[in-house]
Amino acid sequence: MNDASNTANVRDVLSKLSPADWARFGADQIAYMRPEMQDGHEGIAIYAADGTKIGEAPDMGLAVAAIREHSMMPALVH
Repeated sequence: MNDASNTANVRDVLSKLSPADWARFGADQIAYMRPEMQDGHEGIAIYAADGTKIGEAPDMGLAVAAIREHSMMPALVH
């Protein structure tokens, strides 16, 4: 099985998890960040572990600060 197939399989499994399943994994305590275009400018998008977009910041430092302010742990996604 190749990497693309593995990724697709993982996405399929994760997309079927219920909110209760995510909570058991501590998903409400983790937010991940990734660079993303925002209004024509490079910025940082902030997502809950289940993939729901929960915020934006103009740079990584402010994104980390916002996540920590809400008692969550930041994680970087490339």
